[in-house]
Amino acid sequence: MNASIVNIRSNLADTLNRVAYAGERVVLERRGKPVAALVSIEDLELLERLENEADLQAVRKARKERGKPVPLAKVKARLGMK
Repeated sequence: MNASIVNIRSNLADTLNRVAYAGERVVLERRGKPVAALVSIEDLELLERLENEADLQAVRKARKERGKPVPLAKVKARLGMK
């Protein structure tokens, strides 16, 4: 379901109930463009688990590759950090 932010303001309680109890996903739009989403806690927990699993796989892959270490100062310089 898509909803404008203006409509959400007047129907927030109903929309939150639909998300929390019916499992609906609501895409919030500003001027017709999607800017955020309301999802159930279950969906958020699933997303976080998937992200954590992807991070663990990346760590395991990096450990197997055992490339030459890069000094922190060099990484910061590459990222434009001081």
